[in-house]
Amino acid sequence: MVNSVVLVGRLTRDPELRYTPNGAPVTRFDLAVDRRFKGPNGEKQTDFIRISCWNKQAEFAANYLQKGSLIGVEGSLRIDTVTQQDGTRRSYTEVRCEHISFVGARRDSATPQEENEFADFGEVVEAPRLNEPKDQDEEDDIPFA
Repeated sequence: MVNSVVLVGRLTRDPELRYTPNGAPVTRFDLAVDRRFKGPNGEKQTDFIRISCWNKQAEFAANYLQKGSLIGVEGSLRIDTVTQQDGTRRSYTEVRCEHISFVGARRDSATPQEENEFADFGEVVEAPRLNEPKDQDEEDDIPFA
């Protein structure tokens, strides 16, 4: 079985680093990903996909990513269910990040023409790959609701 997701898009807001009660760093952000095809009226369509990063990836995201950053994300799709305080169950979908790469130029130094292209501008900065064992308690310690 395969559960693999590869996305390229822009952050919709600055990532925020938090820690679980066990001290594991976690960062979540939304990635705006344009669809390849336009809608029925010719308008551009965009999906907003929740991304979660843990441990070293979380620290990398918090230190180097900002709203508008064009990045590539590799990870796996997760669908989780949580029970809210009133007893109702809520499902949510997110991509659990395993690798982040910058794509393109920095927004503050890019020309308007460069911002619209998916090409290699300058140096590619990559986050460290996850090689550490996953902590089973991470799932129970999610600091976001």
